[in-house]
Amino acid sequence: MKKQLLTVSAAFALVLAGCGASTTEEDPVPNEEVSPGDMEGMDHSSDGSIPEGLVEADNPTYPVGSEAIIETDHMEGMKGAVATITGAFDTTVYSINYTPTDGGEKVMDHKWVVHEEVEDPAPAPLEKGTEVTVLADHMEGMEGAKAEIESVEQTTVYMIDYESTTDGSEVKNHKWVVEEELSPQ
Repeated sequence: MKKQLLTVSAAFALVLAGCGASTTEEDPVPNEEVSPGDMEGMDHSSDGSIPEGLVEADNPTYPVGSEAIIETDHMEGMKGAVATITGAFDTTVYSINYTPTDGGEKVMDHKWVVHEEVEDPAPAPLEKGTEVTVLADHMEGMEGAKAEIESVEQTTVYMIDYESTTDGSEVKNHKWVVEEELSPQ
């Protein structure tokens, strides 16, 4: 009887502990939009695959194998980190607003998706406000999501490796940063 009472008490304590879960700074508040800075818990590494049709840059400011300082904060630990360039491509890039296919909160101003990561696009550049289906899988729930283009830029886009300035984790083949988000080392 004591063993059963102990088991029931432990189960009840677990249920109560689950009810008391709180939102941390890493977790977006339910029913609110997620901004780029709220993506710090996401894994921005990729397998390095390149979308079909993406063209390597002929003469990039930061050639493959070179290093640069990251001047942006798409996620915590990026800004100020040393990036090793693993790819450089000339294309049109978009920042997008989208609701993840996995039911997550709406993501605002996600930077960046390249033109080649949009399903059956019209010729580049697409205009701000254009609705598209995203083929990229940079984030959980992104692939297949309906998105609205927030901004458009014709530029060289880079895939990079870096070590997070906050926790030392290695990020491999992060997609994408644009030239203006890097500076010489």
